[in-house]
This record gives sequence, structure tokens and C-alpha cells, in this order.
Amino acid sequence: MNRLLLLNGPNLNMLGKREPGVYGNQTLEEIVHLVKKTAAEKGFEVEAFQSNHEGELVDLIQQADGKYEGIIFNPAAYTHTSIALRDAISAVQAPVIEVHISNVHAREEFRHHSMLAPVCRGQIVGIGISGYRLAALALMEETDSEGSS
Repeated sequence: MNRLLLLNGPNLNMLGKREPGVYGNQTLEEIVHLVKKTAAEKGFEVEAFQSNHEGELVDLIQQADGKYEGIIFNPAAYTHTSIALRDAISAVQAPVIEVHISNVHAREEFRHHSMLAPVCRGQIVGIGISGYRLAALALMEETDSEGSS
């Protein structure tokens, strides 16, 4: 069975409580449910993890190689600082789509630059939790087109 990895970085376990004006009222559990439902409709499974620890996220990305057809990743604040995550993404074959609930380009200046975007397949920002769904659809479509080539 085809599988996707859904990774969420620091503080995303606080969704629903944390700055609802920026991040909305949905919880991380609702996001996981949305992605799993979207994937199941196309015959994919999803494994989901959240960590507040950079090294754990690096380990999960490294372990993903060969296990998943793609990675949906909201690195949260590590987006702007983590060369370690960038290097991990560069080291694996699985395509990664970076997702952000808020429009990071319309926020504080320090959020405008992603260390990870240059090594990701794409980036989806500013459309709420729908970005996760779109990332899943894009990765599944890519897998389907590779399988039919």
C-alpha cells in the first residue's frame, strides 16, 4: 500500500488553543483526520507525527526514505532556522511539500525566509488546514503519474 508521512513541528500540538486569529480553531487531531480521509479516498495510508524536538524530526525524515511516497511537513518555527532539517530533506528520495497554515510571507519579516523551501518539492502557505489536503493530493497525484509512466 502507498503511504504518506505527515510531520508537524514545534507548538503545532497547541493548535486550537494557540493564536486562533492566526492559526484558526482546528486542532492537530482534526488536521490528521483530514489528511487521512483525503489519502484513504485514493487508497493511501498516512502516518502522522508531531514533535517539538528538531532531532526527532530529522530522525523521522531519515527513516522515511523508502517507506513513504511523500512527506507533508509543517516544520513550524524550524522553517526559518534549521539547516539540519534542510540537510535531512536533501538526503532522502521522498518528495517533501512544506505546509504552513498562515501566510508566513504576510507576517513578521523573520518568517519570510524558509531554509527548507529550496529542497522541498513545493510550498503551500496561507490557506489554513486546506493546505495539508492539497499537499496530500499533490503527492498522491505525483505517485499515480510515476506509476503510469
